[in-house]
Amino acid sequence: MDWKEIRGNWVLIPKNPIGIIHFLGGAFVATAPHLTYRWLLEQIASKGYVVIATPFVNTLDHIAIAQSVLLNFDRTLERLHDSAVLRKLYLPTYGIGHSMGCKLHLLIGSLYPVERAGNILISFNNYAAKDAIPLVDQLNSTLSIEFTPSPLETNKIVQEGYKIRRNLLIKFNNDNLDQSAGLTKILQQRFPDMVTAQTLPGTHTTPLGQDIKWQTGASFTPFDALGQWFKQEVYRDLTQLKRAILLWMNPLSPP
Repeated sequence: MDWKEIRGNWVLIPKNPIGIIHFLGGAFVATAPHLTYRWLLEQIASKGYVVIATPFVNTLDHIAIAQSVLLNFDRTLERLHDSAVLRKLYLPTYGIGHSMGCKLHLLIGSLYPVERAGNILISFNNYAAKDAIPLVDQLNSTLSIEFTPSPLETNKIVQEGYKIRRNLLIKFNNDNLDQSAGLTKILQQRFPDMVTAQTLPGTHTTPLGQDIKWQTGASFTPFDALGQWFKQEVYRDLTQLKRAILLWMNPLSPP
């Protein structure tokens, strides 16, 4: 599989697809998701999921971003059907978001009539602009700078309008940016028994882990052993994340 750019989205298309993923990344790494999340997305695609990763640039208007990324996703999906790349009329569609990408999927699922088999929300955070953007504190004395919607407004929008019933929330045990606990309560009140929360080993940047090509020399040295140990440590958390995602979407999927 090779990455293809289709109507501004980065797309992976496996043979005989079994589902579609709309992926949205974190605020400052979302401009090139096919690079920043490459390993994780390619692993998911290798199990039969079409991956449509929509890049975006963070601004203060998150509702406008949500509307834009949804429009780009729909246009790309339409192109795939029109060109007969996707022959099946229906494949289950899942939203996967990391960090700010979670907020965008929550807004999409609350404000627009989308069909989703479920959403996977990884390391959700819903910070105010002053906590998320450097220097806003200094500027705030003269200007009123805040995301639209604000954290409180976002929670209210989700409480009143979120329509995606099945959700997996993933947090990492060493992530001080994560705000999944409050979101879990909101979603479990809205859809009892349909919301799963998991804590995995890792940090806020675990989904960004990449392949490390470690080439041993003619003879295996202690340095090679150290390199292989480091690679195993990096992949352990990332592999558990991949398995958790795939198992939730398809409980019968092989590991």
